[in-house]
Amino acid sequence: LDSSGLCSSQITGANTGIGKETAKELAARGARVILACRNVTKGEQAASDIMKNVDGANVVVRQLDLADTKSICLFAENIYNTEKSLHFLINNAAVAICPYAKTVDGYEMQFGVNHLGHFFLTFLLLDLLKHSAPSRVINLSSAAHAMGKIRFDDLNGEKDYHPVRAYAQSKLANVLFSRELAKKTEGFGVMVFSVDPGVVNTEITRPIRRPLVDLIKTFSFVLKTPAEGAYTTVYCTVTPDNQVLTGGFYKDCALAASCRAAEDNLTSLKLWAVSCHLLGIRWR
Repeated sequence: LDSSGLCSSQITGANTGIGKETAKELAARGARVILACRNVTKGEQAASDIMKNVDGANVVVRQLDLADTKSICLFAENIYNTEKSLHFLINNAAVAICPYAKTVDGYEMQFGVNHLGHFFLTFLLLDLLKHSAPSRVINLSSAAHAMGKIRFDDLNGEKDYHPVRAYAQSKLANVLFSRELAKKTEGFGVMVFSVDPGVVNTEITRPIRRPLVDLIKTFSFVLKTPAEGAYTTVYCTVTPDNQVLTGGFYKDCALAASCRAAEDNLTSLKLWAVSCHLLGIRWR
């Protein structure tokens, strides 16, 4: 808790879907919540909606574009200048199954935003998380991680791009990053989790071709609502330390088995080293 008695939480991609519902739930539990959004106008609308529904909600909006390392640096600088503490960093934002595109810094969009953007953001905010310990980092992955492979010979998809394969790679990277980060931060009071929210009816389906979206919605009874999709994130945020396992992969509010590739220590170490090299940072 900070000096005001509040837990401080930061959620990327919090203007819609799972992120917004997570923000709403944490605000209802009395946390100060920072909505980290690429589109500030949509972020302000989300904050307004939350404050209308939650009495006394302490919600603020900050601009963050995970596809631009300069934006990530400016965001982190703003957080250090305005926040005394950070107890929960929830790396929720994602792009999914989109046509080939690159970030401002030249990375394939899905790998660049879903993995590298959050990797860099966590790196920049880790001192504040350590200062605020006990604290937690929660990385949203997906069941799609089980289809993933880290293609070190073609991380940018320049040789052979497939949108589903690129998405699965980025979600596998989320789990590998979580496991490795947990090892590095355990002695500092920072716990780390990766989460599979389930198949959720959110705006992440925007880039998917229309017929596939229509097919998915035909079977909407199997889709979770955004509020339901937020359950496991909230669980990993509020459950007491002795009831959760740092580095664990969580699904349906319980520890779950990740795929074999996600438990490969050599791959996680190599991904860590390559990520640092691409971003031009030293993080051991």
